[in-house]
Amino acid sequence: MREDFQKIPDHRAGNAKISLDDALMSALAMFQLKDPSLLAVDKRRREEPENLHTIWGITDIPCDSQMRDILDPLELFSLRAPFRSAFRQLQRGKDFEKMAFLDGHYLLSGDGTGFYSSEKVSSDYCMGKKNNNGNTLYYQQMYAAAFVHPDHKEVIPVFPEMITRKDGAKKNDSERNAARRFYEQFRREHPLLQVIVVEDGLSSNGPHVRDLQKLDLHFILGAKPGDHQFLFDRMDEAVEFGQATEFQYTDADEPEKIHYFRFINQVPLNQSHQDLLVNFLEYWQVDKHGKTTKFSWITDLPITRENAVDIMRAGRARWKIENETFNTLKNQGYNLGHNYGLGEKNLSAVFAILMMLAFLLDQIQQMSCWLFQEALQKSETKRYLWEGIRAFFYNYRVDSMETILRAIAHGFERRELKECCS
Repeated sequence: MREDFQKIPDHRAGNAKISLDDALMSALAMFQLKDPSLLAVDKRRREEPENLHTIWGITDIPCDSQMRDILDPLELFSLRAPFRSAFRQLQRGKDFEKMAFLDGHYLLSGDGTGFYSSEKVSSDYCMGKKNNNGNTLYYQQMYAAAFVHPDHKEVIPVFPEMITRKDGAKKNDSERNAARRFYEQFRREHPLLQVIVVEDGLSSNGPHVRDLQKLDLHFILGAKPGDHQFLFDRMDEAVEFGQATEFQYTDADEPEKIHYFRFINQVPLNQSHQDLLVNFLEYWQVDKHGKTTKFSWITDLPITRENAVDIMRAGRARWKIENETFNTLKNQGYNLGHNYGLGEKNLSAVFAILMMLAFLLDQIQQMSCWLFQEALQKSETKRYLWEGIRAFFYNYRVDSMETILRAIAHGFERRELKECCS
């Protein structure tokens, strides 16, 4: 990470006291330690800086105001390199291959989420909307995506695209525009990766589907009757004339559940895009109590009896961007949505990106590092693991994060506190 940070141009004066890479590593350390605020980092800088030096290699630790001033003008694209480096390392270790699904493709689940909102504090980069109380809510969002797999808890996030007001723009940005930018940049960085994009029902529109096709990205997109009545009517007609395929499936591991499928291939997306042909899958799950849950998707993958179950599982894996990604970032110690600082330009976005980078590194360790896995198993939950890491960090002089994880996983010699007091 530091090597990538050191390559980022620093446009400040040459005699700047705090280097840009030290400021970035300090912010990354904050998110890897799951600190709740910049004030906590500043307190550590003053009282216990040794471990920041040894674990993260930080020479000069910025105070909270210095960190804000240094990071605010940073161009966001300059932070893409650490994500690429981490991803390449995962690929070289062959662990990324575990995420392959549906004939060696990788599922990339994407959606938008907010990371800043306030009725009082805003910048030129905030979007705005009127609340019911008449006040203006200022907010910033991002379009984020992660590689997911139906059978794995881990997700592998990629560099997000900000949904914010651009320089001089009078109109709000939109999730659709951000998604287009995201996938264009993603394809530039990963031109050969075999990917299936999985998204919710808002994404199953003609312009977005054509964008994905131009980028050679396969897709499985949610489709709801309210938005795609044309498709559902075509399905009913196909069933009536025997042109649709229907079957039911019972999983040996869950025999109390019955799964119903029906599908048709090569039908127009809607009346406005008669020339845009997609394949349409409907699916019902009925549990032992008779409760029915229904899903439906469009895809460019030819649907068969043999792959319909896997397409269904891939479509339902979309929720991992919500549950295993956004929910984890907001509720399991990373504090996405907490205001670490808005700044005048890019500060809040820089913090959101560095938080996502810390999450990526944790997910890679969870997938690939036996020591991290043992420490997590011993801690039982990630919250307890983060608490354990912080406790050792605060109370001991430590040479590396490996030492902390070994102490958590395998235990350590406990001494009476009075023996340690001066």
